[in-house]
Amino acid sequence: MRDTKESRLLLVLLIAIAFALITVDIRGGEESPVDGARQAAASVFGPVENGVAAAVDPIGNAIGAVRNAGDRHDRIKQLELENAELKQRLGSDARKESRLRQLDGLIRTAAAGQYGIKGAEVIGIGAAQGFSWTVTIDIGSDDGIQRDMTVINNDGLVGRVTTVGPRTSTVLLANDPDFTVGTRMEKTDELGFATGQGDRPLLVQLLNGKSKVKEGDRLVTFGSQANKPFVPGVPVGEIVRVDRARGDLTRNVHVRPYVGFSKLDIVGVVVQAPRTDPRDTVLPPKPAAPKPKPTPTVTVTVTPGATPPEGEDDGQAQDGQAQDNGQAQDGGLDPGADDGGDATGQNDDQ
Repeated sequence: MRDTKESRLLLVLLIAIAFALITVDIRGGEESPVDGARQAAASVFGPVENGVAAAVDPIGNAIGAVRNAGDRHDRIKQLELENAELKQRLGSDARKESRLRQLDGLIRTAAAGQYGIKGAEVIGIGAAQGFSWTVTIDIGSDDGIQRDMTVINNDGLVGRVTTVGPRTSTVLLANDPDFTVGTRMEKTDELGFATGQGDRPLLVQLLNGKSKVKEGDRLVTFGSQANKPFVPGVPVGEIVRVDRARGDLTRNVHVRPYVGFSKLDIVGVVVQAPRTDPRDTVLPPKPAAPKPKPTPTVTVTVTPGATPPEGEDDGQAQDGQAQDNGQAQDGGLDPGADDGGDATGQNDDQ
């Protein structure tokens, strides 16, 4: 279209009409005279607009997805970190609960035996001092720890202190082959010496070769002079096997220790011995023996006049037959007696 005076006048006229329609529409509000024309245009161009939007939406979504991909990756990474932190927190809480249970049991054991203890944590394991079964604890001479002190935990005897540093100490465990402790049997008071055998049960040599022992019997520490290296009454373990008596002066038994030496965590060093021997009071209570199951019994009641079972009929029939035979035999004797009487009478007449 050429730029002429007529075209410019037409453009100005169209603009003026457009402004006029806009003014009328604004002033008319909901009752605008242009509303009918707007609805007609919407009915005509609405489907076309929807089709164009449907065609363009996937492209727009793809562009939006590409833009948000970085944000989603960061969010996923953040969620993974939060999940790992939560797992670590839960694991830490479980470990705290386990340590609290151990500490509570240790306090109960010390209270039962009247032991004065210093709590410690196992921080190392190994053969630092040439021993095959040792652990390192996080207290030492600065905490009042001395050599040859008894070490216990919530289950019983752990070992004895062998080396002391300012802040750490080495403990020789009770299952070490170089470890020996005096023992006393529960109730019978039979004495012996327990020696470690690594991951096998403790070997206990009883001083009385004729002592009567059995599986399940329990032992505690006998104690040492001046309570070093061992205080009395600490649970050691229970017998799992008894060697046959061979007439020797001593007798060997095998004892499963109460302490799990491969999972030590919280322990206590006995820094003050009890005033009196606790004897067997520190031993855990024995589980209740299972009650024997009652033997079922069957009671048969016979009703008078009732038809007896088939077996009873046969028995009664046999009894009746035996009685008839007896009567028949008795009857066979009577005729003979009568005949004898008659014969005697005939002889008399003659």
